[in-house]
Amino acid sequence: MRKLVYYIGMTIDGFIAAPDGSYDFFPLTPDVIDFIVEEYPDTLPTHVRAQMGLDAPNRNFDVGVQGRATFQPALDIGVTSPYAHLRQYLVSATTESPDPAVEIISADVIGKIRELKAEEGKDIYLIGGARLAGTLLPEIDKLVIKLYPVVAGAGIPLFTADFSPTLFTLTENRTLESGTVILTYEKK
Repeated sequence: MRKLVYYIGMTIDGFIAAPDGSYDFFPLTPDVIDFIVEEYPDTLPTHVRAQMGLDAPNRNFDVGVQGRATFQPALDIGVTSPYAHLRQYLVSATTESPDPAVEIISADVIGKIRELKAEEGKDIYLIGGARLAGTLLPEIDKLVIKLYPVVAGAGIPLFTADFSPTLFTLTENRTLESGTVILTYEKK
């Protein structure tokens, strides 16, 4: 059975983006880029992979799910299928897809995730954002957090959800040369 994996970058104080949704303040040092390319190349948008000359197979994921706010930056630069190397789902109240390769989930998000998890294949990449992660918290099996040595002070939190304590077990931690720490948690 597939796992739903929330793979995300976060500040020390728990933010995944600035208040305006931008995330360009995260330090993309060579060691972080090397980590992503070696361990999670499938989390790079297709157009970024092309710019990097990266033609790596999907190591971890073959499905990607994201919310509308997370999808918007791609649309803003004219990219309508940002993860063409994955089967893509966009959770949105809009029922019209921006691209034939992107399927809209506009109702019963948890039901659709359970359906995807029951299929054979690689894991499901929860691309973001905080609201969608909060909705899907009961279905998230694994967290992979790139904890950057940055304090933002304010921004978009890792989860936007009602109070719902959910226990995870730290299964791996790795400190990169720049001070970024990769934390991997599995649901208890």
